[in-house]
Amino acid sequence: MKIRTPRARIAASVPRSLCLRPALVSLAVLGACAAHAQQNGNAPVLLAQNLRAPSLAETVVTATRTPQPLSDLVADVTVIDRATIETSGATGLADVLARVPGIEISRNGGPGTTTGVFLRGAESRFTAVYIDGVRMDSQSTGGAAWESIPLAQIDRIEVLRGPAGAVYGSDAMGGVVQIFTKRGEQGVAPYVGIGIGNQGTRKAEAGVSGASGTIDYALGIAREESKGFNARTVATQNPDRDGYESTSASARVGLQINATHRLEATLLVNDLDSGYDSGLGRDDRNQHKLHALGLNWQAQWTPQYKTRVQITDSRDEYQTTPSFYLTETRLRGYLFQNEWRQGPHLVTAALERREDRLENAPIDRKRSQDALALGYGYTAGGHTLQANVRHDSDSEFGGKGTGSLAYGYTFAPQWRATASVGTAFRAPTLYHRFSEYGTGRLNPESSRNAELGLRWAQASSSFSVTAYRNRVQDLIVFGPVGPCPSPLGCYANVARAEYKGVTLAGSYRLGSVQLRGSLDLQNPRDLDTGKMLARRAKRHGTLGADTQIAGWTVGAEVQASGRRFDTVANTFVLGGYSLFNLHASTRIARDFTLTARLDNAADKHYELARTYATPGRTFFVGLKWAPQ
Repeated sequence: MKIRTPRARIAASVPRSLCLRPALVSLAVLGACAAHAQQNGNAPVLLAQNLRAPSLAETVVTATRTPQPLSDLVADVTVIDRATIETSGATGLADVLARVPGIEISRNGGPGTTTGVFLRGAESRFTAVYIDGVRMDSQSTGGAAWESIPLAQIDRIEVLRGPAGAVYGSDAMGGVVQIFTKRGEQGVAPYVGIGIGNQGTRKAEAGVSGASGTIDYALGIAREESKGFNARTVATQNPDRDGYESTSASARVGLQINATHRLEATLLVNDLDSGYDSGLGRDDRNQHKLHALGLNWQAQWTPQYKTRVQITDSRDEYQTTPSFYLTETRLRGYLFQNEWRQGPHLVTAALERREDRLENAPIDRKRSQDALALGYGYTAGGHTLQANVRHDSDSEFGGKGTGSLAYGYTFAPQWRATASVGTAFRAPTLYHRFSEYGTGRLNPESSRNAELGLRWAQASSSFSVTAYRNRVQDLIVFGPVGPCPSPLGCYANVARAEYKGVTLAGSYRLGSVQLRGSLDLQNPRDLDTGKMLARRAKRHGTLGADTQIAGWTVGAEVQASGRRFDTVANTFVLGGYSLFNLHASTRIARDFTLTARLDNAADKHYELARTYATPGRTFFVGLKWAPQ
């Protein structure tokens, strides 16, 4: 992995010191290695599949919505490449993200079931998610449906930790996750992959990418299915196996009209059918359909000035059977972005419009947001300054302004200090406002964030520490009976929350072994009650080691988490856990790669949500043909 930088049974509690000791040891080793490298000028070359620092010449787009060299980056960003995804053997996107610094997940059972992603402890709805620039969201639950985004179609992921409301508008209070599908390169590159695992897991994928003349393309299709396991072992629930089936496809086609103009169209679709338990004697099913469609035109008018016009459309449809429930969110977006570069200066100006619609009978509502966003960046002499302001005008509640200011300084070779402050907001969902539990009086949730960072990077090694504090006002929670029609309770702006913590991450090669690790020390809590926020641990981390033996790349990994509470009242404890994972891969012929993975090798019993089981020990073996 590349660094560019409405339920649960009480599990047996694991002492936090035991759970997190591997991660603490990892950070100690990484810190010592970093200091040693700085002193001796080591420049190790890292394995392609590992958590590693990238070349500083590489660019990312998530931090400012424009291509930006890593050497100039002030934001806290992680990049995950396709090699890491394939080596991980992971079934779902959330399983990959769970290995990223600053991220925890919750899930109601196995893959394909309701999944939450907590970025720096923030609620799942506080992370803005994009697929090839297409915004994904649900105006019913709030936030992207992580379980419905097909991992098989993903080529690259950029994770931005920290609020980005001044760049992206509503929802980016905890951070941003940008997902990219593959882009065609010169020549023709087909591939076919198959894989099997326990619990009746089977995968098949195929695709082709390439470029010829002015046209580049990438097409892919994948099918995944699993019999799964009994996700709820309590006596009141169906003791069947809760499996899933997923069929996905993606397409990305570009036309280079001339040296300065490019058109590109992107499409990703997925049809997910998964089992869940909601009583005895019936086969309950989640049926989730997703599509993300985008059309882009980029133009370089002069060496200093370029523009981008983008039109996007996304759909998130969720249905359950035999107990019928149906909700559909449609998002349409329009973006006109301008960039002007002159020496060390970069000025950006963007006009953006977002249109949301929710159909969730009897609700059939829509709204729009129009925004103006301005940005200024300066990079010279080891100094980087980034300033952004944005104003969003919502058709429901009026205007909302956000801003951010960030500064980075390279004070010594390989060393960089950063500081930033920023504000963000999340507009209430249409379900929050217009369901029987809603009220039109709801205000946007808003946040103020401050953070400090220190980073060391040399060649492909790195170490970083980031301290942050993000305070949220007008947090929307389900409260007591109030002005809404429901006798059960109403949504209301009655809470305040604080997400405060420190994230440490690093990667270093020690002899023939590549080390990587991260540790999060956090305190996500309700400021009014002082209680911990549900399903978030105070400590969690990862430790991994990889090496090459006789043509094989082999590795081991520990994922550790302290105890969490399943409810906001902190009444049910979810025990801490440590998971041991193993992986191996090799090229068995010129065009064939074999990958094997064993997750939760010790068959540890743990829970991410009360009364919901987790997969236990799982293995997967995959074979991929990709001509070299």
